[in-house]
Amino acid sequence: MAQWQIREFHADDLDQVVRVWEETRDTDAAPAHGLNEILHACPEGLSFVALVQETVVGVVVARAISDRAHVLMLGLAKSWRGQGLGSALLAELEKRLLARGLFHISALLPAGETGAKAYRNSGYETRDLAYFERTIPLQPQEAARLTDLGGRILPKGLWDQLAGMREEKEIIERRLVLPLAKPEVAENFGVRPPRAVVLFGPPGTGKTTFAKAVASRLAWPFVEVSPSRLAADPAGLASALRQTFHEIQDLEHAVVFIDEVEEIAAHRTGEASSRMQGVTNELLKIIPAFREQNGRILICATNFIRSLDKAFLRHGRFDYLIPIGLPDAEARRAIWRRYLPPVGVEAIDVDLLVDSSERFTPADIEFAARKASQRAFEAAVYSGTEDSAAVATDDYLIAIKETRATVTPAVLDDFSEDIAAIART
Repeated sequence: MAQWQIREFHADDLDQVVRVWEETRDTDAAPAHGLNEILHACPEGLSFVALVQETVVGVVVARAISDRAHVLMLGLAKSWRGQGLGSALLAELEKRLLARGLFHISALLPAGETGAKAYRNSGYETRDLAYFERTIPLQPQEAARLTDLGGRILPKGLWDQLAGMREEKEIIERRLVLPLAKPEVAENFGVRPPRAVVLFGPPGTGKTTFAKAVASRLAWPFVEVSPSRLAADPAGLASALRQTFHEIQDLEHAVVFIDEVEEIAAHRTGEASSRMQGVTNELLKIIPAFREQNGRILICATNFIRSLDKAFLRHGRFDYLIPIGLPDAEARRAIWRRYLPPVGVEAIDVDLLVDSSERFTPADIEFAARKASQRAFEAAVYSGTEDSAAVATDDYLIAIKETRATVTPAVLDDFSEDIAAIART
């Protein structure tokens, strides 16, 4: 006669189920199903515990999806392994599943995890499968808040797509990403992860792209705080700004981005009635409070850093003031290739295009590329050669000559002066 009694899971068993789950974790491999997922499935009617007197010594938890049941946990207390308890729990589960008309049962567990022997003894077969997993770094209760804030989880890999810009990437990787990604290691060396930074540079140089790439690299939610959107709040811009940052506190992690921050942090005139002065004052109050919170970073971007209020740039508010310049040759090459058509690309002199677009922003390159494609397309259609013609290097060179660069030499001179006088990396 068995020394244990098997019955359905009761809510009072929860603490003991957690204890058995912890005893089952005697391998370094990550479990296929997390504890939260298992505990949420327990009350669904496909969970059973094995008791010796009043002590839970075994647990099986399953979830029915369509015509199949998935075993999320088969846990055994250490002192009750090798005695047939796992097989008994699976037998009880299968009896209940058959009563529900479920005939397909699957289980997934890391190699070496407790329970494998019980599955084999119960007739389960292993299959060679490729298992892929991605965990979105957002708790369920955070999802609604992130939606309300207009934030989102960005696709992985944006950081790797940033071709060129090696100096900027290295500074941001070392100063921002590494301490935020490895906070415990940073603390051992006395490094405090950054809380707020400013990216500055000419218009169109990719400051927003860098901010999004940081969020993608860290796998943190990205929340853009738009001054123009906040201005529509009936309570006023300052109040809306304060409320937005209050709601951001509900997120465990976040990359908070303010573009064109000069709109709300320009030099104060000293006029008490100035509406924007009140917004600047509010932002100056928000930043120190924001800096006290772990797991988040504020990234502000500006085209005109010299127009920002001096108090805004003071040490203690922003850890770094990082210049983002025009794309270098490697970056321009990658941008050009992104917009070249698949047909006839091997005949295009990309190096010549790179050399001819030295002062172009990414947006300038995109415009010139599209202009060249449109010109070649129209010529082919009207000449009746659409089956044989392709965009040529000359089409791009003409488009480059007809494209006015966004960044003027005077803007570049100002940017160089700002780097010397203001940058902090």
